Amino acid sequence: MKNLSIINKIAFFFNIVLAMLTFVAYLLPFLAPKMFPFLSVLTLVMPLMLILNLVFLFYWLLQFKRQVLLSAFVFLIGITFFNKFYKFSGKDLIVEDNDFTVMSYNVRLFNVFEWMSKQNISEDIVDFVASQDPDILCIQEYSTSADVKFSDYKYKYILMQGDNIRTGQAIFSKFPIIEKGEIDFPESDNNVIFADIKMRRDTIRVYSIHLQSTKISPDINEKIDEAKSKKIFRRMSEAFKEQQLQSELIKEHKNECHYPMIVCGDMNNSAFSYVYRNIKGNMNDAFEEAGEGFGKTYDYEFYPARIDYILTDKRFEVKNFKSFDNFVNSDHFPITTRLMLKQEE
Repeated sequence: MKNLSIINKIAFFFNIVLAMLTFVAYLLPFLAPKMFPFLSVLTLVMPLMLILNLVFLFYWLLQFKRQVLLSAFVFLIGITFFNKFYKFSGKDLIVEDNDFTVMSYNVRLFNVFEWMSKQNISEDIVDFVASQDPDILCIQEYSTSADVKFSDYKYKYILMQGDNIRTGQAIFSKFPIIEKGEIDFPESDNNVIFADIKMRRDTIRVYSIHLQSTKISPDINEKIDEAKSKKIFRRMSEAFKEQQLQSELIKEHKNECHYPMIVCGDMNNSAFSYVYRNIKGNMNDAFEEAGEGFGKTYDYEFYPARIDYILTDKRFEVKNFKSFDNFVNSDHFPITTRLMLKQEE
């Protein structure tokens, strides 16, 4: 430190603070949000912290300063987190007869309350789904008020709830649905639905999940003062505690299922969170297996937020994953994956 200039001393101070926060964030996926709800907010900015550590690494490296060791150590410890928010390359796609495709999409009630000024959103969504032609379609924040018809699907399960504002979830399938149900969350408008689908000779279970929202506006022009910041952090902390309970209910329900499972939907939390880790268990994340780039699923203008997922049982081979972040008809983007159920030998 003695040989550092004033600027470098200030830079190293912030480097140390960042390193400490990053180490805390590394531990948070293993700690229940009820224990440290305020600190859980750090999981949302984990990608930014990794990038800033990388910036510091190159900053010290270019000056041949030994302070580079701190950022190098932090980054190397967290290297396994890197694939959760950025993939340098996907998979070479080989299409086979037994493949099937799954789409998950939070449609924000098809814009029935006109949050977006764009016209004909419901028609655009229907046309987009038809163009992608997924075999199984999971929709969160579904609305019957929009009178949307996905006519290519013979089988469906739609669950609506609420009094004044009716919202729900839907699973559409080209394969027969032989059983269906829901996981009800206490004191929440959010829930989970599932469908057992007969696919050729096999039966699989598909969950569509929608966890408690943090209610953070993506509007970067909104003025944030100290009081507003405290309110946002308090709201997020409460949401993460509710999500913990919801994730535990999902985990318990999954443990009772013996079918190969697919979990789709909007977790309203990052891939670095306790909630994500709790639901994922030993499943594969389709983005990590076959995605490319940031896999952005939520419409923050300058931040590649990934809060929507398709998780698959290890009995599935993930052959492709795509996030359509140029299709802006909701505050979320649709995601798709191509899968093949491995045959037991």
